[in-house]
Amino acid sequence: MEHKKVVMDAEGMDRSLTRIAYEILEKNKGVEELVLVGIQTGGVFLSERLQQKISDIEGKRVPVGLLDITLYRDDLSGSHRKPRPGKTDIPFSLDGKKVVLVDDVLFTGRTIRAAMDALIDFGRPKLIQLAVLIDRGHRELPIRADFVGKNLPSSLWEAVSVQLLEKCGKDEVVVENEVQP
Repeated sequence: MEHKKVVMDAEGMDRSLTRIAYEILEKNKGVEELVLVGIQTGGVFLSERLQQKISDIEGKRVPVGLLDITLYRDDLSGSHRKPRPGKTDIPFSLDGKKVVLVDDVLFTGRTIRAAMDALIDFGRPKLIQLAVLIDRGHRELPIRADFVGKNLPSSLWEAVSVQLLEKCGKDEVVVENEVQP
């Protein structure tokens, strides 16, 4: 039997993103040399929202790029499926930039490791920071987020789903209990 629980609604999501935008600005002392790069797919929508919030606060638009990490994943070798890469669009140089990598959920850290590998292929940022809406723990790699919307301790048999207006028609974060191993 599956059980679904909404752990963040649209208002909570908006408040978290507003706080993250302010934290990004504070830590980076403004928008100088700052760029946002969203990881496909949820991170892209969140990075665009952060761009708007930062623009509303500072009166300047920071560049936003989108990054597909399909070919950088370390779990493809055991799969017989052929990967279908998505779109990567980083229309600016990363050299010397303060890059804020944006994703919806931080779990094992493997997605972020793959994203950093991909970013380095596009240039040499001054620094890379990580912003996530949800940090659910269970790291397999020594990776942590610099900016977190909500820490959400979870079990390995729970699925955490970030549903976004742009993709699902509503904003909410849902935890579902799956069958335990």
